[in-house]
Amino acid sequence: MNTPALPFRRRIGPALALMFLAPLIAEVLPGATRISSLFVYPIEVCIWGGGALLIREAVRRFGLGWLHTLFLALALSLIEECIVQQTSLAPMVFQAVPGEPFARAFGVNYVYFLWALGYEATFVVLVPIMLTELMFRSRRAQPWLRRPGYIVVSVIFVAACFPAWYSWTQIARVQIFKMPAYNPPVVAISIALFAIVLLILFAIGPSRFRFQAARQPLAPLPPWALALCGFIAATLWYGLVLLAFGIDPKFPPAIPVIAGLAVAATVIYLLPRFAAHQAWSDAHRMGIAFGTIVGAMMVSFVGFIYATLPLDLYGTIVLDALALIGLMRLAMRLRQYPQPG
Repeated sequence: MNTPALPFRRRIGPALALMFLAPLIAEVLPGATRISSLFVYPIEVCIWGGGALLIREAVRRFGLGWLHTLFLALALSLIEECIVQQTSLAPMVFQAVPGEPFARAFGVNYVYFLWALGYEATFVVLVPIMLTELMFRSRRAQPWLRRPGYIVVSVIFVAACFPAWYSWTQIARVQIFKMPAYNPPVVAISIALFAIVLLILFAIGPSRFRFQAARQPLAPLPPWALALCGFIAATLWYGLVLLAFGIDPKFPPAIPVIAGLAVAATVIYLLPRFAAHQAWSDAHRMGIAFGTIVGAMMVSFVGFIYATLPLDLYGTIVLDALALIGLMRLAMRLRQYPQPG
């Protein structure tokens, strides 16, 4: 499928919007990347934004479905967590109770790893793509890049991985958090690379059609109910990272693991079936995007903003308020000009 002959600015607009929205939604609005640290945002645009855009383009060009998108989103998260920043493999840089690591086994912070996979797949890939396609509805079914653009974004993505790795593992971890440099075992890196390749093959390889079976339609919840469910799910998911930071080292790790997997399984089971129903519309998509983004902003803001600079506090408040206004305006526009399906 070729993109129509549009002016370059209009053709590239949705792609750039997605690249900027992915790290904005996942990192900046919740306060994980603070205003005083926005110098890392360009790298996040290249990696998170570039990765989300490449996934979105692969989905459109190969005619993939929701499950394929999830496979690619998980592969992107594995690249970040195990290859680039290695935060799921290296000992945690922050522990609420020093000296008592929580849920670490076989060289993996496994509760944090579960949180990261779900959070990054959702807030870096799935939600930003959904939101961007709501913003550019007339071009939702089209690829946004031509082949040269796809190559350029791929090169930028790969090139940005090295400074991201070096700035975190060799500078921030050592000089800011006063932690020793950590080199993951070769076995751990090899397993991660194998899993990444396997997920990519599941998504775009010859076996991808096995994951494209039609789902039995299920009448979707009302948009407001989906927004509420998204808000609750985002809030509950944040509990995983709090536990991973060791807020209660005596808490049984099996409980958050089972609960997290149950939440993920419920979402994976229900959403494709909701989306397959004839009543599914942009209002439902907006409900999910609105609820999850607002939930992540509110609960993560409370957790990340303690003991911070006034610039970070008030800057994040302003950005979150602007984001909320933007989401409400988009929701009103979609309601005024509905486009079901």
